[in-house]
Amino acid sequence: MAAPAPPADLRALTALRFIAAMWVALFAFWPNLDVAVFPNLVAKGYLGVELFFVLSGFILCHVYLEPHGEKRFSYRGFLWARIARVYPLHVATLLGVGALAVAALAAGMSVDGNILSWASLPANLTMMHAWGLAPEAGWNHPSWSISAEWFAYLGFPAFAVVAWSLRHRPILAVFGAVVFLAALYAAFEPLAGFPLTQATIAWGALRIVPCFALGCALYLLFRRSPLKTPWLAAFAAVLLIAISATLTLPDAVTVTLFGLLILSLASLANDKAGWLASRPAVYLGEISYSVYMVVVPWKLLAVNVAARLTDAGPDKSLPVLVWLAVMAGLPVVAALSYHLVEYPARRALRRMGEGANLGSKKRQTAQPAI
Repeated sequence: MAAPAPPADLRALTALRFIAAMWVALFAFWPNLDVAVFPNLVAKGYLGVELFFVLSGFILCHVYLEPHGEKRFSYRGFLWARIARVYPLHVATLLGVGALAVAALAAGMSVDGNILSWASLPANLTMMHAWGLAPEAGWNHPSWSISAEWFAYLGFPAFAVVAWSLRHRPILAVFGAVVFLAALYAAFEPLAGFPLTQATIAWGALRIVPCFALGCALYLLFRRSPLKTPWLAAFAAVLLIAISATLTLPDAVTVTLFGLLILSLASLANDKAGWLASRPAVYLGEISYSVYMVVVPWKLLAVNVAARLTDAGPDKSLPVLVWLAVMAGLPVVAALSYHLVEYPARRALRRMGEGANLGSKKRQTAQPAI
């Protein structure tokens, strides 16, 4: 008998998005915590972006690979759906960061001089600031990864052609993707002088490529046969990721382990995924894009205000309880941005696309990771 088709909405993966976003947030806010240690697991939080990238390749293939392979794919509809997904909040947070920076300067607070980088504004507005076209890391800096995602969206047909050609050889696809990732990481650092996993505006578009390819390859393996013991595999993946990050093993090792985690959670049936498929967990996953995108504006506002109220000094190191309050406020602010900006703008743009006949027939599923 053929295995039953996987559900269109992979709820455990939706919940994983929130965990990835909070890992990045923890990495961003930790320097403002008044403690003397910076745990390696937290210091590796920048790899939360890699987790997003691998997830994105996996989910986009889950939604679009078969329609693309069977010539039922609308490239225009695909790109419009991606614009509706990421662009409104990108612009809103860019403007928000600019407004907060101006207000902070007017109030006599210190602000990174690159934030209001007018020379970088055109590249930011066209989502090309991770393509080496922005002279400075200005405005809402984490949005460089949205620029990288846009690069992958534009190139998705190329990824899909390769993935479809290897759909009957998923193990070869995964092996090739892992080798490609490891080789690119090894070659990039000696040439650039820094790891590819720390690239942003200069090489961010390249940074997504091996992760996105790995996600596509993993989907082929999942498509053929989900894991038989997904909870055990997920537990092993989490443990190995924690060990790899704590021991500061090469980032290629940790990113490859992300693949095992994603494959494990995707293999969990929604009715057996427990708390990962619960309404609160799925909701947090749905607002994860907002969580990620409001990190900088919330940090500008909350940390500066908290530092003044607590006389934290120029390093803005906050007492533990104050810092925890700032961190707890992040999902709240993200929920507001989701309901006030992200979700209504996405719906409006999609309705515009449907009116302009830009839609494409596809099964409904969870949104891509970013």
